[in-house]
Amino acid sequence: MKQILIKNAYVVSMNEKREIYNNGSILIENDLIKAIGKVDEKSIIDTAEIIDAKGKIVLPGLINTHVHLSQQLGRGIADDVDLLTWLRERVWPYESNFDYESSLISSTACCVEMIKSGVTTFLEAGGQYVEAMAEAVKNTGIRAALSKSVMDEGIGLPTNWIKTADEEIQVQKELFDKYNNTADGRIKIWFGLRTIFNNSDDLIIKTKKIADELNTGIHMHIAEIAAENDYVKTNRGNSTVEHLHKLGALGPNLLAVHTVWLTDREIDLFRLYDVKVSHNPAAAMKVVLGFARIPEMLEKGLSVSIGTDGAPSNNRMDMMREMYLTSLIHKGRTLNPKVVPAEQVLEMATINGAKCALLEREIGSLEVGKKADLIILNPNTIHSLPLHDPIANIVYTMSSENVESTMCNGKWLMKNREILVLNESNLIEQVKIKSEEIKTKAKIVLPNRFPVIDII
Repeated sequence: MKQILIKNAYVVSMNEKREIYNNGSILIENDLIKAIGKVDEKSIIDTAEIIDAKGKIVLPGLINTHVHLSQQLGRGIADDVDLLTWLRERVWPYESNFDYESSLISSTACCVEMIKSGVTTFLEAGGQYVEAMAEAVKNTGIRAALSKSVMDEGIGLPTNWIKTADEEIQVQKELFDKYNNTADGRIKIWFGLRTIFNNSDDLIIKTKKIADELNTGIHMHIAEIAAENDYVKTNRGNSTVEHLHKLGALGPNLLAVHTVWLTDREIDLFRLYDVKVSHNPAAAMKVVLGFARIPEMLEKGLSVSIGTDGAPSNNRMDMMREMYLTSLIHKGRTLNPKVVPAEQVLEMATINGAKCALLEREIGSLEVGKKADLIILNPNTIHSLPLHDPIANIVYTMSSENVESTMCNGKWLMKNREILVLNESNLIEQVKIKSEEIKTKAKIVLPNRFPVIDII
């Protein structure tokens, strides 16, 4: 048996009562939380690892509900362009030149960046090499729900991505059979629907059916831009959400990402069918999607979580920053300082994220019997002191720099800011080499924003 005791901490449990234990302790046995609050010293074995976290904050691990592992090497290739240019002229050409090794390096780098910002679980939106993603997740020790990027129609698709609905369903069933519940149960396989621009009705209906049969999730970009609803109305007779409702695709295992352009009725449909939502504030502003009606969704009781999106659209996998942005942009949009307060943002990044990941019974809060997924924040930096209101400080002043240690499944992935699961310096060199190699293959040419003078 392996034990870890974290003591003297400010423990933010995020349990049902939202209890905080000042000078509290957490006892971890193997991969589970054994005790929390006050721990009986007699239950601690001689070989236990003991961490004195006095003056520090312990939180449930953050849950990033929308990220693209395969886009990590494309950071910086699609800045300051509209969404369709971003997609068809930059990101798709870049991603379509990936091979297994490229995806593995990209996926690993993304996992490490998330670990360093306090993420212990993420939901992957879809790439082409799910096998490489699974290897990266296994190696880095993080928890994930992985999806294939699934498309069976649409304009501008790279030739090697063109598949039929039945082909896309079959490959996902094979991935589910091979990888679901692997890596000590940390890997889940979900079904993907990239976007209604690229998904036929046949594929949507079949995806819903098989996901329900296998009791797994569906990850889909929904109502991302106004032009999406216009396109669906012209070609299928109604808006995206109304059309998905007509097809019977709405349900509690559907994660709707972005959801910027929803009507009141569509928010009510999400509530009726318990559809989950991933809010991506930085990406929505940077790629100019618009401002999702998050306060209205929260008021209706929807399970709304937070995601970063991919590196070319954010450009940081930093959930600490996403929490900050989530509260600020909605106060500004509504002109109401009370909307989306700090405690609600923290719920979105933890327990709501667990609901959206369909893992509420396992993660999202620090409770006896749940998985030992947690982070230690060190507030002793000039940008986050004084600590008059710790919950507000977590959201409004802290950054990924304050994430001192990250644990998933009872294992330290980062401790005292050092990544323990791999050699980070070697990974950085691999990222430099492989990202440039793919940019050259994809023939991505970026503008010189200022005159560049090569000094010989």
